Amino acid sequence: MRVDIIPCLSDNYAYVLIDDAAQECAVVDASEEGPLSTVLARVGLPLTAILSTHHHFDHVGANEALLAAHPRAVVYGHRSDVGRLPGLSRPLEDGARFTFGTCEVRAHHVPGHTLGALAYEVRTQYGARWLFTGDTLFLAGCGRLFEGTAAQMFASLRKLAALGDDVLVACGHEYTLSNLRFAAHVEPGNEMITERLAEESARRQRGEPTVPAPLSYEKATNPFLRAPDVSTFAARRAEKDGFRG
Repeated sequence: MRVDIIPCLSDNYAYVLIDDAAQECAVVDASEEGPLSTVLARVGLPLTAILSTHHHFDHVGANEALLAAHPRAVVYGHRSDVGRLPGLSRPLEDGARFTFGTCEVRAHHVPGHTLGALAYEVRTQYGARWLFTGDTLFLAGCGRLFEGTAAQMFASLRKLAALGDDVLVACGHEYTLSNLRFAAHVEPGNEMITERLAEESARRQRGEPTVPAPLSYEKATNPFLRAPDVSTFAARRAEKDGFRG
């Protein structure tokens, strides 16, 4: 499986998963029709699946347009998003498993940012694993608590952290530099945060995305994954909401 990272809107990322062996492709978080349609036309393979991490418009705004062009595509999302996630045809429970081409997919229910948020763990036929986290786990950060509670988000992040160091985290926005600046504020003595901020700043200056990153990086530098308890997590999330560093 190949993964194309597609910048959308102002700072969103969508992902096109290309399975050459099965001759099909999928989209994770169909944010914007134009960039995705361009990539799908270039790839030239049937779109068979749309994996939506949550119902916010900047992650599902192109669902209906893509379905109009690719009516056989299945739209996946959490069962609680029936009625508010456009085109949802395959509602999922926590832990649901399905296949996309030669890949195995597992859906993890991760409430916090929204109550119906999902993260998709995709394992390729060669054993590589990608984790598409939407707005739950960002690189060096996490999403705001729009519908869920701090306790829910803390539990969701712990669930994702348990998936293993080698999984590649691919999130829904390019927020990495601002997240790392906050991480440096929380842990000024963490040399890995300082090093990562320099590396990611150079990457952005070259016009490259910071995604994906191994989960091991998050465990070492993400202040929300590193919070020891719910109260610490909640305090950090509240502080980040007003952080201007």
